[in-house]
Amino acid sequence: MANVYLHYVFDLWVQHWRRTRTTGDVIVVRFADDIIAGFQHESDARQFLSELTDRFRKFNLELHPEKTRLIEFGRFAAKKRKRRGQGKPDTFSFLGFTHICGEVRSGRFSVLRQTIRSRMRAKLRELKVELRRRLHDPVPEVGAWLRKVLQGHYRYYGVPRNNYALSQFRNQVVRLWFRTLRRRSQKTRTTWARMNRLASRYLPRPRLYHPYPEQRLCVTT
Repeated sequence: MANVYLHYVFDLWVQHWRRTRTTGDVIVVRFADDIIAGFQHESDARQFLSELTDRFRKFNLELHPEKTRLIEFGRFAAKKRKRRGQGKPDTFSFLGFTHICGEVRSGRFSVLRQTIRSRMRAKLRELKVELRRRLHDPVPEVGAWLRKVLQGHYRYYGVPRNNYALSQFRNQVVRLWFRTLRRRSQKTRTTWARMNRLASRYLPRPRLYHPYPEQRLCVTT
């Protein structure tokens, strides 16, 4: 229902606004009630924020006061801020990723996307609880379940240049499973040698499932 409501409140309105109110390029992405808007000119961004606030108010809606921000981002942001004696461009979070102004090896601008740390910690806490619940389940069953968990994680977060976060997630899953197996018996303790064999057998290593930005998102210039 929220999606249908925002289609009329936001989607149709922003299409008309973009055609009639802007002086430069505009990019808008909405997923449910999460919205990212990018503007070529700061004046357009400020005008959009003001008019969007008024638009929402007419429908008894409001922008989240903590999540709504106007930031300088993009291929020229770092250079402009450096000339003004300011620090690195701000980052923003969207759909589970922290988006960062970065560069490829050639020095060209590219958006760097990394797993939001709080999301990863929350997922690991869930896995810890579930592993405790499966404490006495057969090892092959738990291993098969963890394999599916990791594969699902990789399929969503497996974007270029996010390898380190993917590896960290797998390493933490290995540690959680190791601690759980050590709790199964006081007599026969699981060793790291056995744990490494189990990890190699059941826990796939990180894999990138999504193409590089220049192949799909056109954010490298």
